[in-house]
Amino acid sequence: MTTNILDYLKTLPQYILPHHFLSRLVFYATRSQWRPWKNLLIKYFIRLYRVDMNIAKQADYRQYSSFNHFFTRELNNDARPIVADMECIASPVDGTISQTGLISDTDIFQAKGRLFNLTALLAAKPELSNYFRNGCFATLYLSPRDYHRIHMPIDGQLEEMIYVPGRLFAVNNSAARNIDQLFCRNERLIKIFDTVIGKMAIISVGALFVGSMETVWAGQITPARKREISHWHYQQTGQNISLSKGEELARFNMGSTVILLFGPGRIEWSQALQPESPVKMGAALGKIIIKHGATEDTEK
Repeated sequence: MTTNILDYLKTLPQYILPHHFLSRLVFYATRSQWRPWKNLLIKYFIRLYRVDMNIAKQADYRQYSSFNHFFTRELNNDARPIVADMECIASPVDGTISQTGLISDTDIFQAKGRLFNLTALLAAKPELSNYFRNGCFATLYLSPRDYHRIHMPIDGQLEEMIYVPGRLFAVNNSAARNIDQLFCRNERLIKIFDTVIGKMAIISVGALFVGSMETVWAGQITPARKREISHWHYQQTGQNISLSKGEELARFNMGSTVILLFGPGRIEWSQALQPESPVKMGAALGKIIIKHGATEDTEK
């Protein structure tokens, strides 16, 4: 049986699964503070995924109040050094490179033989789509064993946030190869920052059993009470939320995918980062290729 057929068979049941119901069950199970349950769950998870607890601020798994508290654990201050070069873009997460490259008009490479649409990804907002058209993208996959806090790739000021409801398909390689428009179909949280090189989008994409996403400025966003597109405008309402490179901005309560978007001609990805390459939060993903202070929008 070929790999393609195996991938198809793995993903086929996901079309009929009650994604949000299952994710709600996981949400409550991972927040239980009943000591025998949460200790057993954490201990089994550490063994199964070979989680390195030596780099966690709290190395004793029994001290976490719930599985989710463990899953979103803080690391030691020196565990993830942030690349010091001001010209470098830092990885926002621990994970694996799924894809990096250039956006072809509004087409983004998903996997061999499949693309996904920039405009659909950005909640059909033409002004955002026009800005990132022909720009740069990086898709980073977080496995269950990875550190699950998301940090700033460069300094930025928050402009807006958009919650987009959707399905919760798995986002692993087999799903990317078989599910059309995967990242446009899944629930996601879009954060738009103003930076020294213009707009930057950081998109948290939900997945199966990812029952919750949150940010440092707004707290828990999902599960949402109403699964409808929601907008928050920060600069327009006088809210000054600025974060420096390396600062935490959000987290996944269970693992998934982060997509980075930059405008055309703003950055250049490191050629050392190929699909399936592991990456650590704070490591260099690429370099700025325009002068500092050049923040003029491409649509002007």
